[in-house]
Amino acid sequence: MSNNLKIVNDPIYGFITIPSVLIFDLIEHPYFQRLRRISQMGMSYLVYPGAHHTRFHHALGAMFLMQKAVQVLRSKGVAISDKEKEALLVAILLHDIGHGPFSHAMEHSIVENISHEEISLLFMEELNTIFNNSLTLAITIFKNQYHRKFLHQLISSQLDMDRLDYLRRDSFYTGVSEGSINSERLIAMLHVKEDRLVVEEKGIYSVEKFIIARRLMYWQVYLHKTGLVAEQLLMRLLKRAKVLSHQGETLESSQALSYFLKTVITQEDFNTSVLEKFSKLDDYDIIGAMKSWQYHTDFVLKTLSSMLLNRDLLKIEIQHKEFPAHKISDKKQQVMKKYNLTEDQASYFVFSDSISNQAYRMDKDTINLVTKKGEVIDVARASDQLNIEALSKKVTKHYLCYPKAL
Repeated sequence: MSNNLKIVNDPIYGFITIPSVLIFDLIEHPYFQRLRRISQMGMSYLVYPGAHHTRFHHALGAMFLMQKAVQVLRSKGVAISDKEKEALLVAILLHDIGHGPFSHAMEHSIVENISHEEISLLFMEELNTIFNNSLTLAITIFKNQYHRKFLHQLISSQLDMDRLDYLRRDSFYTGVSEGSINSERLIAMLHVKEDRLVVEEKGIYSVEKFIIARRLMYWQVYLHKTGLVAEQLLMRLLKRAKVLSHQGETLESSQALSYFLKTVITQEDFNTSVLEKFSKLDDYDIIGAMKSWQYHTDFVLKTLSSMLLNRDLLKIEIQHKEFPAHKISDKKQQVMKKYNLTEDQASYFVFSDSISNQAYRMDKDTINLVTKKGEVIDVARASDQLNIEALSKKVTKHYLCYPKAL
């Protein structure tokens, strides 16, 4: 039986066809199968119990939307060769393959100064070797080094297939209807003008709704205060585990996690053997570790573990102004006194930082409309409600976390 007939049932789009042998083989590869064990939304399931969908779901969904986009553009006379089409599908399928456990929390705790995009590229290059250079074009487009720039915009821009899938998917699994966008209509409105991806003028309201949905999803879901606390605690838990490992403590954990706790990994060190070890890491390593760490003698490690396992998190205050230094140090003093901790230990439980949300950026890579006369204009300039321009302002909020017992 040929692989072309393989279909996957998706709760959002229905049947997704796996279009080629190469794509089928990539999906079957252990590097890609690992995405079944990486949650798409990190610790958000502590707020939205349905948010247990994975990066695997999302990658297939984004690939499905890419198939639709190619179909639409071809129907409007945009030439896209079969080779380019397959490269686009491969690139969007693998765009998130470099995510670590719980998606974003790892980039700041397990590895130093290397982003998931860079790790994704390392995985793609490794797979390219395994699959006899059949991913070369996909990698060139992914890196934006291909001469037809609009192809890269379909993978990475302010209106790419990645965003079109995750907004709709995350809104579906969280039950937050504000994020529900009409990805089909947005894709149906796509066109290419002067090698740039554009949206036909009549699609302006769909674009406005997309940008507003993005803003609402950020405040309501991605930056939800409980999810934010959980993610911060997870990052601190792993930092603590690293500190203890470097002090010679042996912590119970999987081989892969143990390696990353004991070894400092920067971008320069990220070679093929490190990549192989990274490919063995997923959410289960972290959850398994927390289940044994909750009984550890170290107060910080065991407390953070049981807080996350039992959803007994810190209190969080959010406001528009920065928190005064004296307020933060007062809280630290209280924690030190109450639990008999050093200042360093207390800083795992009392901390302040900021979050920001910018639904649309007018400074780079704007979403452009094409008018009936063929002019290309930034959607923010064309919008009659001035609301897109307002949404392009960056909004920053400050937060302070501390134990509820205070």
